[in-house]
Amino acid sequence: EGKCIGIYPEGTRSPDGRLYKGRTGIARLAIESSAPIIPVAMFNTEKIQPTGQVVPNIKRVGMTFGEPMYFDGDSTDLQYLREVTDKIMNRIQELSGQEYVDQYAVKAKKPGSTKSDEENE
Repeated sequence: EGKCIGIYPEGTRSPDGRLYKGRTGIARLAIESSAPIIPVAMFNTEKIQPTGQVVPNIKRVGMTFGEPMYFDGDSTDLQYLREVTDKIMNRIQELSGQEYVDQYAVKAKKPGSTKSDEENE
């Protein structure tokens, strides 16, 4: 109680600045802990530390905070976890204005990669 943690529901950084499908762990944690989710939109993160770059650039990050979201229900119901996660991601999309991509970021084509690059991973 009285503590907070930051979770990135996508599970990784966006390869291109778009918002990708969230993983359901955020929903499971929210339901099982009864803790509120504060959706946060972050701006310019892809310019600060692009995917694959070890040392970050010095730039400002913009952040917009949404209203708390509360969830309860069955944390073992996979369909419900997906619905809760999608609600959270939709709210982040509304706050950020980012284009939403309905696939996991780790499956997205990285900028500048070729088909052979993806096959080798």
